[in-house]
Amino acid sequence: MEFIIEKNALIAKKAGETLRIEPWGKDSLRVRSTMFGKFTDNEWALTETPAACDAEIKTFEIDHWVGDGTIDKRTNAYIKNGRIKAEINFVGIISFYRDDKLFLREYFAMYDGTLLEGSRCLKVINREWKGIIGGSDYSLNVKFEANKDEKIYGMGQYQQDFIDLKGSVLELAQRNSQISVPFAVSSLGYGFLWNNPAVGRVTFGKNITEWIAKSTKDMDYWITVADGPKDIVANYASVTGYAPKFPEDLMGLWQCKLRYRTQDEVLTVARQYQKEGIKIDQIVIDFFHWTVQGDWKFDTKYWPDPKAMVDELHSMGIKVIVSVWPSVDRKSENFYPMMEKGLLIKTERGAAQTYDYQGDCVEIDPFNPETRKYVWEVCKRNYYDFGIDAFWLDNSEPDYGVYDFENYRYFAGPALQVSNMYPQMYSRAYYDEMSKLGDGTVVNLLRCAWAGSQKYGNVVWSGDVPSTFKAFKDQVCAGLNMGLAGIPWWTTDIGGFMTDDVNDPDFQQLLIRWYQFAVYSAVLRMHGDRGPYNIPPLDNRDWGGGYLHTGQPNELWSYGEANYKIMRDYYNVRISMHDYIKSLYEEASTNGSPLIRTMFYEFPEDKKCWEVEDQYMFGSEYLVAPIFELNCFEREVYLPAGAKWQLTSTNEVFEGGQTVKVAAPIEYSPVFKRA
Repeated sequence: MEFIIEKNALIAKKAGETLRIEPWGKDSLRVRSTMFGKFTDNEWALTETPAACDAEIKTFEIDHWVGDGTIDKRTNAYIKNGRIKAEINFVGIISFYRDDKLFLREYFAMYDGTLLEGSRCLKVINREWKGIIGGSDYSLNVKFEANKDEKIYGMGQYQQDFIDLKGSVLELAQRNSQISVPFAVSSLGYGFLWNNPAVGRVTFGKNITEWIAKSTKDMDYWITVADGPKDIVANYASVTGYAPKFPEDLMGLWQCKLRYRTQDEVLTVARQYQKEGIKIDQIVIDFFHWTVQGDWKFDTKYWPDPKAMVDELHSMGIKVIVSVWPSVDRKSENFYPMMEKGLLIKTERGAAQTYDYQGDCVEIDPFNPETRKYVWEVCKRNYYDFGIDAFWLDNSEPDYGVYDFENYRYFAGPALQVSNMYPQMYSRAYYDEMSKLGDGTVVNLLRCAWAGSQKYGNVVWSGDVPSTFKAFKDQVCAGLNMGLAGIPWWTTDIGGFMTDDVNDPDFQQLLIRWYQFAVYSAVLRMHGDRGPYNIPPLDNRDWGGGYLHTGQPNELWSYGEANYKIMRDYYNVRISMHDYIKSLYEEASTNGSPLIRTMFYEFPEDKKCWEVEDQYMFGSEYLVAPIFELNCFEREVYLPAGAKWQLTSTNEVFEGGQTVKVAAPIEYSPVFKRA
């Protein structure tokens, strides 16, 4: 192993591989490796200039026992930045130390005549590069030794009802309701960013931790240490970016359904809310208000005067957000111009098609700056210039007809190499241009994200999930891990997306329980596809704004007087917390803290808080214990030690450090406030 100390970085070379470790922010290191002559120098998620750090870098000799019983000298090296140190031994294994205590080491099982700790004859190496047959790039497998009793969190959004990811296998790929944000927070006091948008897999096994990229040019990861999860997330935000300051006039209720079909329907709903004395901050116009996918414009038969509609909504203090998709139908007026200019995703084989819902479509390639420019100019002309305030960037994974990533290619390279960044690049088609116009903070709604997406005004929602209590629990767990992965603006469809019968009392109970949770989350947003589908289409065309189905009404008053009263009461709770919610958004924009937080985020010294997964903190003051079962009207809640807790329904005060059982009638979901 050859070591080179160069410009505040430690470089090691062996067998054609170049390894580079350098300080990258407070108590943090960036680790890169390549089999090529030089690095690609892609920033990926590390877009922020890190604080200047002077690293301590040294090489040193050690005595080493050789297999024949003799001793010789070998050279190791280390780089230290504040509290973190990485040591590379003479065969290239990296070990990481926090305050000089080992917390992570690469796995190595290759006996070559030298007696290394853990040496075996398995012929398994720590960084395995395999050339892709017929291509110039590599697949990459990086292995670390597993830590006993470690808990791992973050990593984005996966549909499962737990938050500790130890023992999990996670696909590093974007799908509808699955969001890969590859930043992990460890209970051992470190954070790890896999700074690589390639499709792959991570395994947090009991025996090994393994990161796989199916196609890449560089290994690239960032690692940081701190005393607790809040400081780890703060270090992460400092190098990947902070969320902007969230507008105060969007902290209340967002109204949406699948789908308002005409501008008269939108205005009728808005006027009724005004009559009811309920202020909605934003109303959402969902899909197929357009002519065909990729036209990105209103069907004038049902939306004859969008500007007048927007002006009236603005006069009520309501902002307007409109759904756009990245799919372009062959019948669209934009399809052939975009295909000719190379602005759409390319397929490696077979027909040029990536999406087939309600049309024969190819999706846009937002990695191409010309694509972003083209799409924005169309949407500005057909939406933004009418006064539309924001864009709902649906299907932003993108939602492929088949998730066959090896068959797609972007301007930036094969989908296998960069696909996980698609939602971020899609969002920037709008964020970058809207920011230039300077009309205020950009807030768009997306179904997917990647590491660093918090910078680009993304409210991320959890996708098209079922209307079940199981799915409800999954979403809360997903939201908590999204926050630990650095995405603070996160929300769900209240009641889930897919409902068979809005009149089913069981569904209505779920809706109320979900709504009660949403009041204590970043964004309070009514949405869903509400069955039964017995509303006839507006016309018999097979295109345009009139032919596709619509769901049942989804306004607060749509579910009967008893449910309406509960939702109004909780709406008032939301409005009463305005200043508090504002402070949480400000915290997100300054230290990266999410609005909904795991218990251990606020109470890292309380061991029980690392075990509890069915309750959470809304900021630092409110402990929220959702109801995740049908016909459940009481539940146990753990109250962290070191504080007193006031039950908001009765004002009764409890000592922390105990589990209490409290009532949870349908009108109330347990919430405690720090006394």
